[in-house]
Amino acid sequence: MAILTFLYSAYVIGAFAIEDIRSAFTAPGTFPTSVYQSYWNDPTATSAQPQAVISDPVTDAVFPENLTDPVNFPKNDTVDPHLLPSPLQPSQLLQQALSQIKSIVSNPVIDSCAKCQSSLSIAKMLVLAAPDQGPLLAEAVCVYFNYSSTCYNEFSELALGSIFTQVVALGDMGGYDGQLICANGRLGLCPVPPTVPLNMTGWFAKPKPNPLPPPKQPSGERLKVLHISDIHIDPRYATGSEANCTAHLCCRENVWNAVSPNQVVLPAPRYGSFLCDTPLSLMLAAMEAIPELTQTTETGFNFSVFTGDLTAHDPDNQYSRAFVEQAQVVVYDLLKKYAGPAPVYATLGNHDTYMQFQMIPYYTGGPLGQQFNWLYEHVSSLWYYEGWLPEDSVEYAATHYAAYSVKRPDGLRIISLDTDMWYQFNYFSYVNATEPDPFGILRFLTDELQAAEDAGERAWIVGHVLSGWDGTQSQLNPTNLFYQIVDRYSPHVIANIFYGHTHEDQLSIFYANNATAMSAETAQTVSWIAPSLTPLTNLNSGFRMYEVDSATFDILDAYTWVSRVDQFPSLDNQTEAGPTYFLEYSTRDAYGGNITWGANDPLNATWWHLVSEQMATNTSLVEVFREYQSKSSVRAATCNATCLSETICYMRSGSASIAYQNCVQAYGSTQ
Repeated sequence: MAILTFLYSAYVIGAFAIEDIRSAFTAPGTFPTSVYQSYWNDPTATSAQPQAVISDPVTDAVFPENLTDPVNFPKNDTVDPHLLPSPLQPSQLLQQALSQIKSIVSNPVIDSCAKCQSSLSIAKMLVLAAPDQGPLLAEAVCVYFNYSSTCYNEFSELALGSIFTQVVALGDMGGYDGQLICANGRLGLCPVPPTVPLNMTGWFAKPKPNPLPPPKQPSGERLKVLHISDIHIDPRYATGSEANCTAHLCCRENVWNAVSPNQVVLPAPRYGSFLCDTPLSLMLAAMEAIPELTQTTETGFNFSVFTGDLTAHDPDNQYSRAFVEQAQVVVYDLLKKYAGPAPVYATLGNHDTYMQFQMIPYYTGGPLGQQFNWLYEHVSSLWYYEGWLPEDSVEYAATHYAAYSVKRPDGLRIISLDTDMWYQFNYFSYVNATEPDPFGILRFLTDELQAAEDAGERAWIVGHVLSGWDGTQSQLNPTNLFYQIVDRYSPHVIANIFYGHTHEDQLSIFYANNATAMSAETAQTVSWIAPSLTPLTNLNSGFRMYEVDSATFDILDAYTWVSRVDQFPSLDNQTEAGPTYFLEYSTRDAYGGNITWGANDPLNATWWHLVSEQMATNTSLVEVFREYQSKSSVRAATCNATCLSETICYMRSGSASIAYQNCVQAYGSTQ
């Protein structure tokens, strides 16, 4: 019964709904103008929508006509508030930057390379907004990551903090520059970015002559040329202090051995030690030995080459301009007294500036671009004072990173370059790093070599930081361009290249066509990397003399003398004898025994390639090379089969780019 009642009710209601609903309505064609009291336009017009005048009942304000004007309604509202966060003080910006860096590095979904570059990008924004906070950030990051136990000494504004701030501000931290920084050996957080392809269009004024001009004929007269490098004189050397310290530099009053902090474990000998730089006593012992051993006491050298690094390896916070200038005066004066009176052609090493290792391109402009001018002006003035360079070369050096070119009376052109331009620890080399010549020095080199070619001259290139070997010291892009320049002007113009820096006795061969085919026929020239006078680190003390043909300026032989540092402690507490320097080897005799080569034929790139071929079949010859590489040090690292093989690879790598492409980087040093 209930169900029937429900159905009847639904029918009645349904019927009522149908009768009271209309199925359609047609609105009037005219707008109902009575809805609004007034209008901005004619509401009865059919060509536009009515624009009613609307007032706000809360404010009694009338909304403006253009607010709803279909054509001219307002855009980019400048009346209403658009709130932004309040500006922070520089110290607050620092805390925010550090907080963001911490968040980035703790984010598990970001890889190490992206973390590093993102952090650098944050640092860039901070130092652009608040430059004075840059060193503080560097120090704070150092502390947070436990990067060093002496973060203030290393990264404060008085040390590398100011350099860090400049580099981050100037560089592309999100791009190639930042990746290169993060790939640096001390970080190793990114893969090394590839060498940028060169565009050589228009770089050379003339193509390489084909055929080459006939080679100069040997004169038969031999010049004696001293090559000394990495003196690293230490005026703060303290005899009797700790020579086996935990943190460098040893043989100083302010260092100790952590195992025995209150008692000296190994007293610093008067003449030096393996973990120390050159005391004045060792410097003078070497200076006295040089003319006697080379038999130049009466005649002097025809000229000498000093490939840089004259200051000690002090921590950054112990450096200053005065410290560098004092070392320059002392070392150049001693070289003039003992290697003179002929010129010493010097170059700057990575330690020969303050801040050490650093060199900034002039194009940065203003005070930043001029911050190292004091160095170039002072050192070039000293070279002039010693009588080593003519005035025009000095004037150029003073305003061009201490680079110079000089034509000697015998016809040889000496070209000296500040190779900090490609040094990996010159942090300014990471700015605009895709550009292979941001300093303009390789442009200068090219122009000088072209002038030498036009004049039928031969040239020696003098620098400090090597361009190749194992590739761990230099940037890829500038050394790649340098290699192409060497290829263009070798072997007819460039006779030899000279470096220092590693403290070890090394050599690299340059080949044609970027070393795509290595043979005696394609070998072009070589770079001689000189042993150091300083024993640091775990090496003996040494120097070298070349016998050079006076017409071709090819090297006919090279003699290396060393002094055994392990014997220096026995020389203490007596005055009868000082260090003994002895002939370690003659290059021709050591490596040329199985090579058919005339007695007066040069030790050029062809000869050295033949030596490397002998090494490939006779590993004992590589072992000899490695022994001499350490200057026959008793502390030299051992060299396994892979090490021996890679040593040949290093010898055939004249640029960092080629070394990275062909070699394993782990075996370059004996230290």
